[in-house]
Amino acid sequence: MQQFYGYLRICIIALIFCSAGYRGGAQTPALITIRTQHTALVFRGGDAGLQQVYLGAPLSSDKAYETPGTDMPAYPTFGTDNLYSAAIRVTHADGNPSLELRYVRHTVKKLSDDVTETAIALKDPQYPFEVTRYYKAYFKEDVITQWTTIRHHEAAPVTLYDFASGALNFGAGHYWLTQFHGDWASEMQLQESELTSGIKIIDTKLGSRADMYQSSSFMLSPGRSSTETSGEVLAGTLAWSGNFRLLFELDRQNKLRLLAGMNPYASEYHLKPDTTFTTPAFIFTYSRQGKGQASRNLHRWARQYGLRDGDKSRFTLLNNWESTYFDFDENKLVQLFGEAKKIGVDLFLLDDGWFGNKYPRNNDHAGLGDWQENKKKLPQGIGYLVKEAGKQDVRFGIWVEPEMVNPKSELYEQHPEWILKLPNRPENYYRNQLVLDLSNPAVQDFVFGVVDGLMTKYPGIAYFKWDCNRMFTNAYSAYLGKQQSHLFIAYVEGLYKVFERLRKKYPHLPMMLCSGGGGRVDYGALPYFTEFWPSDNTNPMDRIFIQWGYSYFFPAIATADHVTSMGDYPLKFRLDVAMTGKLGFDMRLNGLKEEDIRFVHAAVQTYKRLEDVIWYGDLYRLVSPYQGHRAALMYANEARDHAVLFGYAMHMTRWDVNSPVRLQGLDPDRQYLVQEINLPEGKKSSCPESGRVITGKDLMEQGLHLPLHGDAGSVMLELTAR
Repeated sequence: MQQFYGYLRICIIALIFCSAGYRGGAQTPALITIRTQHTALVFRGGDAGLQQVYLGAPLSSDKAYETPGTDMPAYPTFGTDNLYSAAIRVTHADGNPSLELRYVRHTVKKLSDDVTETAIALKDPQYPFEVTRYYKAYFKEDVITQWTTIRHHEAAPVTLYDFASGALNFGAGHYWLTQFHGDWASEMQLQESELTSGIKIIDTKLGSRADMYQSSSFMLSPGRSSTETSGEVLAGTLAWSGNFRLLFELDRQNKLRLLAGMNPYASEYHLKPDTTFTTPAFIFTYSRQGKGQASRNLHRWARQYGLRDGDKSRFTLLNNWESTYFDFDENKLVQLFGEAKKIGVDLFLLDDGWFGNKYPRNNDHAGLGDWQENKKKLPQGIGYLVKEAGKQDVRFGIWVEPEMVNPKSELYEQHPEWILKLPNRPENYYRNQLVLDLSNPAVQDFVFGVVDGLMTKYPGIAYFKWDCNRMFTNAYSAYLGKQQSHLFIAYVEGLYKVFERLRKKYPHLPMMLCSGGGGRVDYGALPYFTEFWPSDNTNPMDRIFIQWGYSYFFPAIATADHVTSMGDYPLKFRLDVAMTGKLGFDMRLNGLKEEDIRFVHAAVQTYKRLEDVIWYGDLYRLVSPYQGHRAALMYANEARDHAVLFGYAMHMTRWDVNSPVRLQGLDPDRQYLVQEINLPEGKKSSCPESGRVITGKDLMEQGLHLPLHGDAGSVMLELTAR
């Protein structure tokens, strides 16, 4: 009998431990710390599930994070006792709409000296339904990414209704949101406001060209509005090129819940048993030194991890679009190769209009989808152009828009089942075109083949501009059949599969990401591209604002800024605005005077001499165009011995006060030679400090007097440590 009781005691103890393991493991809650150099994100995992304990500057010890009453659900569910918005909402195979996620375990992997990945496993106690939350910490860059995988072993598919990538909690009481909105030709316009009680949602439902109106990037300042140099700020952005949703919910206790991820709108996802659904990454950085430091963190991260070849050089280029539009032939293009050589750029980019024979691409009404050279315009083909460009010591690049089709095309006639369109309603056109169904593997093969076919036939092509000029309307996938709610997600996943194949075969081929301008700028697509096109609006006065907005999240090396003829502004002003990013040209050079051509050539050489500072240096936004009639920004290299400053006048009157501009990012103990550069022939500097040697301390405390007056005045200053 004693033996029996001993055996029974062991069974009971084993049962208790098994039960504890099923509910979340050890009786003592686990403290999980995600750390970067200046940020700590801390969770507690236990029987109550996963709770966020802390987000902010690292504290002295784990015990310091144990502040009572600060815990909030780290990944809130739906259907049990959560009263606020859910990060995840599902209906199980048996129709039950509830979900509870308890902590099971966590693992930590050191991926490199800089990168650590933490995986936190969660499980429903009643269903074989598992969620893993991933956090990747980039220590030196002070950036954290987070995403979710969802998996189950139920008898039939589970329906997913909400599936956030990012979930964070704040307890500051007041919150200031900086968001970016716009439209075609007015992208990334900045707005800032204080969040009020309730829910604010920033989202898109456009499918492709998803951030045409709203950007999935934002800045959040807890406590008070932050400046460039002071205050707490969290800068976040989503690595997804389709529909997104940012949700900010402020409760009655002034606690804020942030959810970020794919937009669940019209996207109920039926997850089959033993398969995995993975959300895109939500990327964020936390700064206690204002928005400027947050931007610099993201820029450093992007050059290392978020861009294709972010640490390598870029081409300066001349695009033919403004010179020719659709009206060109071989001879005209070869003449432009000579103009590219004359101004000293590296590459000539042939834009839209080079393809289509049965339906020639002479305007935007026809030809899209028929990717063969137009025999009338280019009788000797692309290979001839590559060869002729090479004779001028200029590389050759080409424009494609492979996701789209004109109804007036051979592709439309041959494969109507490849096109997103409702089967029983009239076709709806935007820019005279429709969208191909990238959820279909056959379409993925075709889109891949557009680039691969050109590269196979003409391996001398050195650059691609990938465009996407249309969003979804009247969308229906013949391939998906009854699972139309998968379309918005499956399209982007299909697009990424194409990008993956291209990069596997052509890992270092330079490519520009374009989408009717800036309709698709995110870190979901950018790892496959070397740069992006911010806007079709190249008016330099407007571009100051557009480029300013992008600069909060994306580095200069990725931002294609072109000098064009748009807007009646001085050539110097246009050059000075474009030189803050990846310089290019899209203008009619044959209309310039000879001295202007020499000025452009000299500016290109100046830019190439300074490109390392601009591309890889730290950005400091000194004077915001949103706060007056002028703007100023500067780049300083890591050694703080070389810097470049740009200043612009925007509709200044003689009554506007031109106060000194205080610099940032210099060594206060060093002396710097200040020189105005990028001046037209024969023009002398009007900057009073040009030619002087000034200490970094004085430059940062006393500043410089920028010679900015009237409309479209500009100045470019170089600072070199002595």
